[in-house]
Amino acid sequence: MSNVQQIDPNTPVVILGAGIVGIFTALSLLHRGVTVKLIDKGEPGQATSYGNAGVVSPWSFIPQAMPDILKSVPKLMLGYRKPLSIHPGSFLNMIPWGLHFARQSQESRVREAADAMAELCSPSIELFKKHLSGTGEEKLLTESLYIQAFRDGSKATLNGLDHQIRLAKGADMEVIGQDSLSQIEPALGPEFRAAVVIKGTGRVLSPGRVAAVLAEKARSLGAEFIRAEIKNIRRDGLNWTIDCGKQAFQAERIVVCLGVWSSNLLADFPIKIPLMSERGYHVEYSAPGIELNNSVMDVDAKFIASSMESGLRVAGHSEFAPPDAPPSKQHKMRLARLAKAAFPGLNEEKVSFWMGRRPSFPDSLPMIDAPENHPGLYFNFGHSHFGLMMSPASGELTAQLICDHRPNVNLSAYSAQRFE
Repeated sequence: MSNVQQIDPNTPVVILGAGIVGIFTALSLLHRGVTVKLIDKGEPGQATSYGNAGVVSPWSFIPQAMPDILKSVPKLMLGYRKPLSIHPGSFLNMIPWGLHFARQSQESRVREAADAMAELCSPSIELFKKHLSGTGEEKLLTESLYIQAFRDGSKATLNGLDHQIRLAKGADMEVIGQDSLSQIEPALGPEFRAAVVIKGTGRVLSPGRVAAVLAEKARSLGAEFIRAEIKNIRRDGLNWTIDCGKQAFQAERIVVCLGVWSSNLLADFPIKIPLMSERGYHVEYSAPGIELNNSVMDVDAKFIASSMESGLRVAGHSEFAPPDAPPSKQHKMRLARLAKAAFPGLNEEKVSFWMGRRPSFPDSLPMIDAPENHPGLYFNFGHSHFGLMMSPASGELTAQLICDHRPNVNLSAYSAQRFE
């Protein structure tokens, strides 16, 4: 191995991954006086979270595994809208993941997961404002309603387990009929008869630009970004060696924030990591001819639509597939068809297509931990569908672990041993 570079002892923390999770982790460390270096093969924050639907909600703490979810799988995969698919290359890995997922769908575990997710989601707006402060781009985060729109009005109730959990934690919600819905979001088609409105949420007007702005703030505070592809890590005496092929780096403390690629990096470690690549898609219309006032979820089609700086974005669907498998053209065509059905006035002339790789654990919770027997190694990855919302708080918790500050949160729910 050539060109081994010693990390300055005054800047001991190296973050593996410069996605939105790595950036928030870096900012949380920098605010505590710890200088950081981030290593990633791509541009900071321009991978998975770049294509996010933009919702930043203190109330989006309901896990994917719900009591009736397994009964819904055939319809999700084979129905008219088909928001769920499984690539042949992921079938074998889906078996152990699916068994964990089935166990997580018990109501008691749903409530436990929701409690742990709430610890990360509840301060999301506050922390976004904190980190955007002083950048001149504070308006990238705006107030919003989160509207769950239904074609069958009888399904728009607050009686479900998800909304009961939200209400118990203080969410301000209401059910509205078609007339009110059409006044709030006139671009929605007339087939939507009712909606659940979740108040006190926010939305980001450009997830990619927010990440770039926050990365620049981290640079201004002393962070260094290194473009390199991380091959593996190993413990060498008191240090960790980060092998990047033609060069390597050493550090006393490293944080794994590589999203879906984290499990491969840790494949030789005695830790069970049932992490799946759950890919999401979006179509974006740069001249949509319509505008949404809030973030809108088409509950039947399982997508979220938001107006952004670059146009109208329709994001969602889940495809369990190897990270490097080609994007699915079927998802592109399907999302475009469903978007037009939901928004009849949509101008479809200028449309772009994107695919990202969500790192998903069966319980929808990230792994935030400092595993025993591996001093100087920290985890902060696996944020599933909720990376944009969870990453500010997970960065704070990781920084507290690194700085030996006792978190005010029970970290057992995010433990690296929870799937043993």
